[in-house]
Amino acid sequence: MSSELDPQVRALLDTLDEQRAPPTYGVSVGTARAQLEELFSAADPEPVGEVRNFNIQGPAGSLPVRLYAPEAADGPLPVFVTFHGGGWVIGSLDTHDAVCRGIANEADCLVLSVDYRLAPEHPFPAAVEDCYATTEWAAEFAPEIGGDPDRIAVGGDSAGGNLTAAVTLMARDRDGPDLCHQSLVYPAVASPPLHEFDSYAENGEGYFLERDDMAWFYERYIPRATDARNEYAAPLLARDLSGLPPATLITGGFDPLRDEGYAYADRLREAGVAVDHEHFEGMIHGFISMTDVVDRSRDAIEVVADGLRDSFEA
Repeated sequence: MSSELDPQVRALLDTLDEQRAPPTYGVSVGTARAQLEELFSAADPEPVGEVRNFNIQGPAGSLPVRLYAPEAADGPLPVFVTFHGGGWVIGSLDTHDAVCRGIANEADCLVLSVDYRLAPEHPFPAAVEDCYATTEWAAEFAPEIGGDPDRIAVGGDSAGGNLTAAVTLMARDRDGPDLCHQSLVYPAVASPPLHEFDSYAENGEGYFLERDDMAWFYERYIPRATDARNEYAAPLLARDLSGLPPATLITGGFDPLRDEGYAYADRLREAGVAVDHEHFEGMIHGFISMTDVVDRSRDAIEVVADGLRDSFEA
């Protein structure tokens, strides 16, 4: 499906190859976390109006969150609750700081990022329950942070896209918050034991995220085989996707998760959900976070922001 790798992405991959860093699946959980922190720590953070760290009450105790307000904040502002990527095992508030800053400014909204519990210490469903609880909190306490409780959206990339899809299903199934939008950036929505996609074969080695990385992540997030069939773990398995909020969905041409993103977009449309699917042909997994080295990361942030603005204004 893809034709040519973006030159900036090629240069980044060459640099990573020269550094000879071991793959995620070949190191300990602690080392994998440290590697991602180093890679995605922006050297020159984009200024925003305010950044505030605090804790909310989660399902298992105190839950750290970070709130971003845009430079020109004139509230009450819509609220975008976002869930970072990292295979449910790695990633943090800091690894996705640059993306949150960009979205806050571009979409003129509050961005609430949650430091949900990670596997293997906390396997499924800990992460999704934390993310749903944060979404409920945002809907209930939006006025206290300068937000509009009638304009709540959710989103995330990779594992965060998985959590986003699961949260929208939970909100519908549990009669929870009325969400106005979902942003799914190269989401991991499938169940490897039950789904096979060509993009895993085409892009499973040499393009940042590898097939063996995904197996490593899934083994830690979903250690019980029965959970692999749970639609909150693999939203592509959901029998009914109707009644979900409009979606912006982004895929990359050299991403092993490309085809499941296409499949989920198709399923949403078949269920009557409005979907804006933007495919970035020359991109790899993780590119939206590569703001310092890949120009098209900013284009992806703008796509997310455009979708949010349209739903916030509707």
